[in-house]
Amino acid sequence: MKASLSQVGVDLDERDFFRDRFTESELRQLLGDTPASDVFSYRSPSVKKMGLVTDGLTEDELIKLMLEEPRLIRRPLIKVGSRLVVGTDKKAMAEVFPG
Repeated sequence: MKASLSQVGVDLDERDFFRDRFTESELRQLLGDTPASDVFSYRSPSVKKMGLVTDGLTEDELIKLMLEEPRLIRRPLIKVGSRLVVGTDKKAMAEVFPG
């Protein structure tokens, strides 16, 4: 993904959120109008390791879990203007970076 973006001339501001964890306000600001459930990595091995039952979790609970365990955040997160592209969604990337 990084190489693809570089090829089309996109400059990235990268952040290793495993080392430099998000604060709650930073994560909420990054999410904007994107539901936390769209960013939560339900298939992460950490879900099983932590013994989480994810059915019925509220947005606030999902955010709290992602703050406690960054592996529960789907990657990459790419913010373009007010739009957040989550994961390797090629369709969304094509919309944000046509051509």
